[in-house]
Amino acid sequence: MRSSYDVVILGAGHNGLVAASYLGRAGLSVLVLEKNGYIGGATTSQKVFPDYDARLSRYSYLVSLLPEKIIRDLGLNLELRRRATASFTPYVSHAHHGGLLLSNVDEAVSRQSMFELTGNDKEFEQMKQFYNLSRVFAGHVWDTMLEPLLSKEDLRRRFDVDGVSREAWRSLAEEPLGVAIERYLQNDLVRGLVFTDAKIGIFSHPHDRSLVQNRCFLYHLIGNKTGEWKVPVGGMGAVASELEQAARKAGAEMLTNVDLRALNVTEKTRSVEFEVDGKRETVEARFLLVNFGRNVLAKFTGRLYQPDRTDEGSVFKINMLLRRLPQLKSEKYPATEAFRGTFHSDEGYEQMNASYDEASGGRLPEKTPCEVYCHTLTDNSILAPELREQGFHTMTLFGLDAPWSLFVRDNETMRRQAEKKFLESINQWLEEPIEDCLAVARDGTPCIESKSPVDIEDALGMYHGNIFQNAPTFPFAETKAQIGKWGVETEFQNVFLCGSSALRGGAVSGIPGHNAAKKVLEMVTSGQ
Repeated sequence: MRSSYDVVILGAGHNGLVAASYLGRAGLSVLVLEKNGYIGGATTSQKVFPDYDARLSRYSYLVSLLPEKIIRDLGLNLELRRRATASFTPYVSHAHHGGLLLSNVDEAVSRQSMFELTGNDKEFEQMKQFYNLSRVFAGHVWDTMLEPLLSKEDLRRRFDVDGVSREAWRSLAEEPLGVAIERYLQNDLVRGLVFTDAKIGIFSHPHDRSLVQNRCFLYHLIGNKTGEWKVPVGGMGAVASELEQAARKAGAEMLTNVDLRALNVTEKTRSVEFEVDGKRETVEARFLLVNFGRNVLAKFTGRLYQPDRTDEGSVFKINMLLRRLPQLKSEKYPATEAFRGTFHSDEGYEQMNASYDEASGGRLPEKTPCEVYCHTLTDNSILAPELREQGFHTMTLFGLDAPWSLFVRDNETMRRQAEKKFLESINQWLEEPIEDCLAVARDGTPCIESKSPVDIEDALGMYHGNIFQNAPTFPFAETKAQIGKWGVETEFQNVFLCGSSALRGGAVSGIPGHNAAKKVLEMVTSGQ
C-alpha cells in the first residue's frame, strides 16, 4: 500500500466500484476502503442460512437503473433476465378469490385479467395512457442522468414538444402524483398497484406536497427508458463480482475489514486514518470519494447533519428460503406464475392511505401493505443443484408504511410484531401458511430473516434505514448553485459523493459512481 493515491474511495458498494473502474482506466491510482469483510455493499449476495447452499441477494434484488452505457463502458458480463409476469395482485370479489395478473410478454393476458377485475376495457386503456407518461418522461430525461445537471427550466423546455410531453412533465414533476393517478384511474386496486412504486423505501402518501412520492416513482419507472426491472442472473452478487473484477482490472487496490478512524478534509491534501489487521494506517489522497451517506460524512467531519423529514426510511424486508411454493386460493393462477413477478398484498389505494395514517400516528398498521418476489422462478442459479431438484425457492418480502420511527424505541419487539403481520398479509391469499413452506435449519429454526429500518441503518449506515440513503431527488438542479454541476459536490474541496446520497443517486444504478468519476476527471483535465 502506498502512502498517497490520486483517489481514495470510502466504501466498496457498486457505486464505489463503478467510480474505481472509470478512474483506474483513466490512469489514476485508486484505493478502495471497505468496512465489511466483503465487497459489494448492499449489492452483495450472501449465504443467509448457513445450512443451505443458497446465495440470497440480501438487501437489493432487481436491476432497472444501471445504464447500458456503464455496462458497455466497463465491459461487464451481466445477464439481466426478463420476468414473464410483471405483477400479480390477489383480490376477493363476490366471495371468489381472483387475481389481477399483468404480463411482461403478453398484453392480451393483462387486458383480459383487468377486464375480469373491472368489467370493462377502459381501465386497462387508462392504465396504458398513465404509464405512457413515465415512458415519455424517461425518453426526455434518461440520457441526461450521466451528464451535468440541467436547470429545472431547461429540462422542462425539452417537454415543450407536444401535449403528451407537457402532460408528462406536469403529472410527474409539478403536481402530487395522486392527482394524476386519480385523474387516469378509477379502480382502487389498480390505483394502489400503480402507487406502490412511489412508496417503496420512503414514507409518503399520494398528495404529499414535498413530491417525494413523485421522485421515488420516477426512480422506479425511467430506467433505460423502459423502467422494466430485470433479474440479475446469479443474484446481486453477480453484479458486485463483475464490478469488482472491472475495478481490479483497472488497477484499483482494495482493502476490506477497514475500521475508519478519521478524515482530514480541511487541508490542501486530504488524508484518511484507519485500522486494518490491527495496524493503524494513514494515506493521503488528491481526491476523496465518499460512498456512504451524508449522515456518516457529517459524523467524521464534525459537522451537523440536518436531514429533511422525507429522508426517513420506511421499509421492512424479509428474506426466506422455501422448501416449496405455497398454493394460492385463486385457482386460476398457479403459484409459479403469480410469484414470478411482484406479488402485491394489502396495497389498495385507500388501504395504503389508511396504513400511512396509522404509521404516522406511531402504530403498526392494522393491515400491512407489502409485496413479495421470488428470484428463483426466473433464475435458479443462486441455488445448489440439489436444492433446485428438491423444489426449493427463495422469497423476498418488502413491507411498506414501516418507518424507522416505529422501530427505534424497541426494535426487537416491533420487528417480531411486524414480521408476524406481514406474513399474515400474504397468508390471507394462500391455502397454507407460508411458514409451513419454510426450509428448516439443523437446529430446528425456520429459514427466515427480517430486517427493520433500524437493522438496515446498523448494517449499512443508511440514514434511518432509507434504502436511497436520503430522499430521492429529481433529475434536475433544484438550486441555482447546482446547475452545470455533477450532483456529487460537497462543501469540502476535492471531496465528492459517489454513492446514493449524491443527486440522482439511489437504487442499483452506478450513476453517482460514474458522475463522481467524471467530476474528478474533469478537474484533473483542467489541472485543478
